[in-house]
Amino acid sequence: MSCALVPFGCFQDLEVVRDFLCPHRRQGSAAAGKESGKSTSWEDGGWGAWDEAELQEPEEEESTSKNQRNYWLQDCVLSLSPTNDLMVIANEQKAVFLVPKWKHSDKGKEEMQYAVGWSGSLNVEEGECVSSVLCIPLASQKRSSTGRPDWTCIVVGFTSGYVRFYTENGVLLLAQLLNEDPVLQLKCRTYEIPRHPGVTEQNEEVSILYPAAIVTIDGFSLFQSLRACRNQVARAAASGNENVQPPPLAYKKWGLQDVDTIVDHASIGIMTLSPFDQMKTASNIGGYNAAIKNSPPAMSQYVTVGSNPFTGFFFALEGSSQPLLSHVALAVASKLTSALFNAASGLLGWKSKHEEEPAQKQKPKVEPATPLAVRQVLHTVSIALNLLFGLPDSRRHGERICLSPCNTLAAVTDEFGRVILLDVTRGLAVRMWKGYRGAEVGWIQTVEDLHERETEKMDFSPFGNAQGPSRVAQFLVIYARRRGILEVWSTQQGPRVGAFNVGKYCRLLYPGYKIMGLNNVTSQGWQPQTYQICLVDPVSGSVKTVHVPFHLALSDKKSERAKDMHLVKKLNALLKAKTSDPDLIETEAKELILDIKYPATKKQALESILTSERVPLSSLTNITQTLMDNLKKQELECVDEGLLQFCANKLKLLHLYELVSKLNSQSIQKDTPPSDNDLAKLLRLEEKDFHRLQTLLENYKKENTQTTVQFADEKDDVLSVKMFLEYLEYEKDVINVKNMEDGEYVTLGSFFFWKCLCGESSTEEMCHALESAGFSPQILLSLLLNLWLSKEKDILDKPDSVSCLHTMLSLLSKMKVAIDESWDTQSVSPWWQQMRTACVQSENNAAALLSAHVGHSVTAQIIDSVTEKKFSQIIVGSDTESWEALSLDTEYWKLLLKQLEDCLILQTLLHSKVSKRTKRVSSLQTEPLGRLSVKKLLEAGKGGIADTVAKWVFKQGLSPLVLNLAQHKTNTDSTEESVEMHTNIFLEEPEADAGLETILELLQLAYQQFPCSLEVDVLHAHCCWEYVVQWNKDPEEACFLIRSIDHLRCIINAHVQHGIALMMWNTFIVKRLSSATYLMDKHVIQPVEAGPHSSIPKQDMIEVSLLKNSDRQSLETMLEKLQRTDYAEGQDVGMGDTAMTAFLGCCSDLLQTLLEADVSSDEMQAPVLDTEDAWVSVEGPVSIVELALEQKRIHYPLVEHQFVLCTILYAIMRFSLKSVKPLSLFDSKGKNAFFKDLTSIQLLPSGDMDPNVLSIRQQFLVKVVSAAVQTLCSSQKAKEVSEEELFPFEKGKNWPTLAADLAQYLQISEDVVKRHYVCELYSYGMDHLGEEAFLQVTDKEVLASQLLILAGQRLAFALLHMQTKEGMELLVRLPPTLCTWLKAMDPQELQNVEVPIATTAKLVNKVIEHLPENHGQYSLALNLTEAVEAISS
Repeated sequence: MSCALVPFGCFQDLEVVRDFLCPHRRQGSAAAGKESGKSTSWEDGGWGAWDEAELQEPEEEESTSKNQRNYWLQDCVLSLSPTNDLMVIANEQKAVFLVPKWKHSDKGKEEMQYAVGWSGSLNVEEGECVSSVLCIPLASQKRSSTGRPDWTCIVVGFTSGYVRFYTENGVLLLAQLLNEDPVLQLKCRTYEIPRHPGVTEQNEEVSILYPAAIVTIDGFSLFQSLRACRNQVARAAASGNENVQPPPLAYKKWGLQDVDTIVDHASIGIMTLSPFDQMKTASNIGGYNAAIKNSPPAMSQYVTVGSNPFTGFFFALEGSSQPLLSHVALAVASKLTSALFNAASGLLGWKSKHEEEPAQKQKPKVEPATPLAVRQVLHTVSIALNLLFGLPDSRRHGERICLSPCNTLAAVTDEFGRVILLDVTRGLAVRMWKGYRGAEVGWIQTVEDLHERETEKMDFSPFGNAQGPSRVAQFLVIYARRRGILEVWSTQQGPRVGAFNVGKYCRLLYPGYKIMGLNNVTSQGWQPQTYQICLVDPVSGSVKTVHVPFHLALSDKKSERAKDMHLVKKLNALLKAKTSDPDLIETEAKELILDIKYPATKKQALESILTSERVPLSSLTNITQTLMDNLKKQELECVDEGLLQFCANKLKLLHLYELVSKLNSQSIQKDTPPSDNDLAKLLRLEEKDFHRLQTLLENYKKENTQTTVQFADEKDDVLSVKMFLEYLEYEKDVINVKNMEDGEYVTLGSFFFWKCLCGESSTEEMCHALESAGFSPQILLSLLLNLWLSKEKDILDKPDSVSCLHTMLSLLSKMKVAIDESWDTQSVSPWWQQMRTACVQSENNAAALLSAHVGHSVTAQIIDSVTEKKFSQIIVGSDTESWEALSLDTEYWKLLLKQLEDCLILQTLLHSKVSKRTKRVSSLQTEPLGRLSVKKLLEAGKGGIADTVAKWVFKQGLSPLVLNLAQHKTNTDSTEESVEMHTNIFLEEPEADAGLETILELLQLAYQQFPCSLEVDVLHAHCCWEYVVQWNKDPEEACFLIRSIDHLRCIINAHVQHGIALMMWNTFIVKRLSSATYLMDKHVIQPVEAGPHSSIPKQDMIEVSLLKNSDRQSLETMLEKLQRTDYAEGQDVGMGDTAMTAFLGCCSDLLQTLLEADVSSDEMQAPVLDTEDAWVSVEGPVSIVELALEQKRIHYPLVEHQFVLCTILYAIMRFSLKSVKPLSLFDSKGKNAFFKDLTSIQLLPSGDMDPNVLSIRQQFLVKVVSAAVQTLCSSQKAKEVSEEELFPFEKGKNWPTLAADLAQYLQISEDVVKRHYVCELYSYGMDHLGEEAFLQVTDKEVLASQLLILAGQRLAFALLHMQTKEGMELLVRLPPTLCTWLKAMDPQELQNVEVPIATTAKLVNKVIEHLPENHGQYSLALNLTEAVEAISS
């Protein structure tokens, strides 16, 4: 084994984190660079060939701004909990807490993904930023989980000097101002069991580095305080009380003197001088008579890096008394400052969220630091021991220090690009690496596995048996960011043992601690799963760790394991070399694998050979056989049984591969293809049933146009040895198939059986070979069925494959253990149940149906033979050929055959498509339909079949007429006549499709198969629901909602229609309608041309009007601004003007249908929902029709009230009525009743209405009638653009009649509306329509007086405004009274003045006819008649 970079997690969406923390880098995020591929590569020079040659400094990048967007992680502060349960990424004031979640990746494998658990700003003080972060897991105190992590505390240091503690949810636990300088670094040390008795036991602590001080917090005190804080915060949150008293927190604060700058530190812990060093130091300083204590003093050691000195060693004497100088020749602390965490020492408020404090708050008191000096190296021989206390290199500036897990070594990086290895005990630099500018370092500690230890032949070796102590090796990990290389080095004098190209944008994380709160008792129990080091790659979004085997630390040239690894590398190089001689590869591979000593390494080498694609089968067999023979020659006690068994198993698989390949290559003479009669007898089908099966398969094959891509060099029966060995495993003389993907399963089955199914290979020999090799019949059956079901297209092209399948299935069924000997006809055989399960789950219905027929035939054949043997002695000489033995399996086969046939017919229908789709198709209609299986239909519930057909109807855009035609189709002639009567068969397409006849036939066949599930009302109900669901996804597609209403109206049973309509209203309509109503009522609606924007307020429309004379660009800019304007009420509507108009019209139609259904439901009974016999076992959700029948009855007056509002809204949008607020037409009772549950009883308006409201209503109805007549006139003039094309949802609405009906409900006289309608028709010159409408008016006398004025306006225009000679002469002859009256008329009030005088004469005659003689204007009308006759003559 060698070093490995093992991924153990990834980020769910790292770009979101980057955009939140670094908004300035958001622009170039999509074009992430791939610098990792350009990084400096490294070579393996062979075993032991790595040296310590000086590495050259890489050249600087030619542009510092290139790929700068990928360096965002370098600007952030990162911390990952050692238990992998939390990661924190912070930048400036913001932070993101990431928590791991197990999810399935794109490849289907389960992996750990870090997702955002909390994000926000952590700063409390103005201007402070995050400078350091720690994620410390705290141990659980529960008995059931002692020693395991309970929760993780996040410790954050700020530039303001504050240190704050948070929970995983971002809740602030406590805060402390320990120093007014910025926090430089946070470090943590947790409890570790001492490896040796002489090692001092270290206490837990958290150390905080400031520019001139170090603060240490005792771990035990911190652990108890954090637990108490968390409990108190939880109780305070539950009770709503935020006044929480914090527990005390003890800390020590040391001042660092005689140092210029400090950037990082390492807390070594408590150390004790040896007696010899103690006496030697005392003699050098105090002379021969110096006094010493009996026991060496205990000191806390701190190592800092910075400048002047480059590395400083600080020591703090444990205790409170002043020590003697002779006790330790070091700078020690003269006193200990112990501070309690209280309100004066820096507690901020206890809050669940980060709320800002008042600006007038005072900074908390900060305790002074105890001076702690450092002594540098003095260039005198007498005190050379002072080299322990500092490394004064004035030109060198340290950057980072990383302490090893055993606290004896530390790695220091500097700005010169060096990595220096320090012996912290002696204060010496023991090794230096060059060429690592800006590097990040970490440590990995590996414990030896006693089972893999080398067996020493010397008896005196302390490691001669497996009972000796495990050795520990430490490796230094260096990430050279500028070169994009991660290196692993063996310390202290060892070589480089691993290197990886990882890219230039990663971060190396090394916490150096584990779980806080453990002791010597709890740490010996459950061992937590912690990591030592990890690499975060922002480009690939992965988190990786480094695995280093222990044996790489054995740098001795005589190490057997190291030699074995060298041989393995040599073998891998041989397998990759471009050598064309397979014999040479075989010979060298044999030598190398026999030279390897360790069994585990031998197995690894053999696996490498077997997975190589360049080694031929014969060489693989020979190499494996040679290794196996070599193992057998050894002594029994020296032979590894696992390796021997491994070789034997692989050898058997190789022999099997060779045999199968030989059988596939042998060509046999094909039999004559069976005739239809032969196949019918083979499948035990009558001629009629067999022809029906053929017809179904032909229809399916014709409609199933799904194409598959297959390359020319691909063969179904070819499988490489490598893949064959990967797919199979040998265990206890039985071959098992590993868990594979479906495609790999099919590939293996194709290798075994495809030639047999094509009749090109011997089926008997293949089955015998596989059975002899150790395959169970169940595995072979599974492989065969997967192959058969996946090769549906090829099978349909080869009818003779059915007989081959029958032969193979018969042979498999006769194998041992295939069918239990105790099986009888009254029980279900697991063998046949396995086959039926595969057919039920398959989505290839044609192949499944054929395999089910074959299975049924073979089952019947076996049952007949069993029954014949059983009754041969009882019944002798009787005619048994006409008998059919009954069994439970046979009945299950018949049921499955019926289900598969139904499913095939349904799938054929779903494959059929409309050949002509010339107009635009919505993207929702282009999404492919999923394939069907019996299992899916059984799990889809009672409405699953109708729902499937409804989805197909929606995709094809079929009209409800097509469904009704197929339902009532009797012969071709009547169908063609029906098609001619209805041209609009497809959605938005006037032409009929050429393939309509095929669709009708397939629909009719589906209706016959599913008389209950596809009953006409059930299908229309599901189509109605499907269309409205799709419309809800895209409300701009108003045609979907219109088609949904069409299907609703096609439902015959009023109970179903009532329930579906009510469900549509409650689920999809009422919320949008409410938003649209309040939007229209709040803003003055000013509809514009159909576009994507909603209605615009009046003040904005004025602004647009001011821009009419400006340039086009300014106008477009203003329109874009208006389109981007967000109205709170309009956000829920989500529709443009045209779609809104159609929506309101559909709402009106929906409520009208609901009212009609409520009335009709009293006259008919609710339907009884049945299910076909083959599908009675369906399970799943309740069908739409069942839900519809469970709906309550509506309150008729409330629905009628809501219908009036919808019609008013529809009229406003349809005719672009200005300055109309719809809710102003109703009183307070009416307004409150809107949008309430239609089944509830509400207080509706009753009695006399306010006259002001009645006046507004009458004005509105008059506007509607005028707008309707204007639209009618415009449509007749513009013949090229019809109303149906502009508003396809109109469907011939008679607005004047509708206005008259509204008038009755709104307490307005219907006659007023009708009279205005007649006057408007004459005003527009449509006298022929006016004469028809005249008959519907009740008070014809008032109407006649109104029409008299219209006639006068026409005559005034003809005489006064035209000013012809004849007109002037006639005007002189007219009576003075008539002349005066005509001059008072205003022709501009007429909408159409160009009306023939003869038409006006008819109008005057109609007026005379309906005016009584005693009427005040009767004489005026007579004079007007004479004038008109004079003009016309």
